[in-house]
Amino acid sequence: MYSIIVKTKLKPGKTDEFLAAMLPNAAASVRDEPGCHIFDVLQDREDPELFWLYEIYQDEAALAEHKLTPHYKASRAVVTDLIAEQSVIRADVLAVNPAR
Repeated sequence: MYSIIVKTKLKPGKTDEFLAAMLPNAAASVRDEPGCHIFDVLQDREDPELFWLYEIYQDEAALAEHKLTPHYKASRAVVTDLIAEQSVIRADVLAVNPAR
């Protein structure tokens, strides 16, 4: 499996707009995309304008398919202008622990 961890620092005062676009995208990704296994949205406790997206896909092709979906395109149309800085870590998933 393949994972990306997206670190996103928002412009000041943009948290509500970001979440209004990102949370539906995350939910639709897991619900509607067979190749998307996990899409978690995390907010930093010390810096509420810093977010981490933790996503696991079947493979890189599933991530590429994700970027073609209407929910992805709709969220990007909103969030792009809200972002001050963004970086991505790409990783191979070696183990996924089941929820308890």
